[in-house]
Amino acid sequence: MTDKNNLVKHIVDGMQEKKGKNITVIDLKGTEGAICDFFVICEGKTPTQTSALADSVEAEVKKHTHESPIRVQGLQLAEWIGIDYGNVIVHIFLPELRGFYNIDHLWADAKIENIPNVD
Repeated sequence: MTDKNNLVKHIVDGMQEKKGKNITVIDLKGTEGAICDFFVICEGKTPTQTSALADSVEAEVKKHTHESPIRVQGLQLAEWIGIDYGNVIVHIFLPELRGFYNIDHLWADAKIENIPNVD
């Protein structure tokens, strides 16, 4: 099993590779009601970019950790793509859906790390 922090690092690297914006890592360990240990969230400007971000995350993780996701959902419309790695769940949004669902703030007591955008 891959170390979760290493997995998160490669997920973020995959997002940055395709210029994912507003990357947030939410540490949910020890948070009551949490379904996983980490959420990693970012956004792409278009459905084409969100699909490319998802592909990049999967490729980067596979290359460095040899892990594949348990499930990937949302690729058809590519407005909100979820990639499930068990204890780490990746969310890739179009900006308007990210704002609407606001999952970044579901757990007020979780540790949130904002990753700087790569230009």
